[in-house]
Amino acid sequence: MKFPDIVAAVGHTPLVELASISPRPGVRLFAKLEGGNPAGSVKDRIARAMLEDAIAAGMLTPEKVILEPTSGNTGLALALLGRRLGYRVAVVLPDNVGPERQQALRAFGAEIIFSEGRYGSNGAILKAQELAAKDDRYFMPFQYANPANPRAHYETTAPEILADLGGEVDAFVAGLGTGGTLMGVGRRLREVNPQVKIVAVEPHPGEQVQGLRSLADGYIPPILDLAQLDAKFIVRSADAFAGARLLLEAEGIFAGVSSGAVLQGALRFAQRLERGTVVLLLADGGWKYLSAGFWTAPRTEFEQLSTGQLWW
Repeated sequence: MKFPDIVAAVGHTPLVELASISPRPGVRLFAKLEGGNPAGSVKDRIARAMLEDAIAAGMLTPEKVILEPTSGNTGLALALLGRRLGYRVAVVLPDNVGPERQQALRAFGAEIIFSEGRYGSNGAILKAQELAAKDDRYFMPFQYANPANPRAHYETTAPEILADLGGEVDAFVAGLGTGGTLMGVGRRLREVNPQVKIVAVEPHPGEQVQGLRSLADGYIPPILDLAQLDAKFIVRSADAFAGARLLLEAEGIFAGVSSGAVLQGALRFAQRLERGTVVLLLADGGWKYLSAGFWTAPRTEFEQLSTGQLWW
């Protein structure tokens, strides 16, 4: 497939069947591999949409600096696309984020402003909002409340899935971060099949899975409508690590930690089906998590997969 530049290359990611992992013969699992985007994650889609909207509306002008709170992926996407479009980018990043993301952000030309890691993404949000309120040179797309976030998935991610599967999707499983992927893909899929199930995966309260957020932390993104979810699975970080290793060892898919959590949620949901097609979105690749160490940790630390907790 040919594109005029890297911005146009966002999306168009592969959908891969997980034939060896499905828990039931009648259930087919398909993984949407978003690590194939230019900056390496699903967030490339929303970054492009938010920037295009802001430029068209005159909100993002050449003298502005793009500022965004992030755990890494949205910042990377904004840094890469922002540089290509001619804008400076600054990100507010929890200081406990792995070195791979920090190095990539600097390589893409972003300025990093650290927030206290113990407060997670909520702390990064508060610090970014404070900075934007004090300095009008900043333009903050703010992925948590920007309608371009779910719209990007409605207009790109979901149509790609539907085209690849001929419209046959019975359930869609994704991690709960901003909520944009679940809301945008879910709305488009329901236009084709009103009975499709939209399933969210979030980390256990008090445990961190980079890229995901627990609603128990007290912040519900404005773009997230919980009434649109059919189920939500809570996954422990150890299970997310185990899921990421299972993807690599069973299917040869090198995916990030949040993808391991999503796999766990998809497997638990699939166990409740006699037959059907389940699509799970794997947000990024495993390259940014190498320093976490779980790839080479003894198998006994991750081989016990818990049954998890079902909400709804």
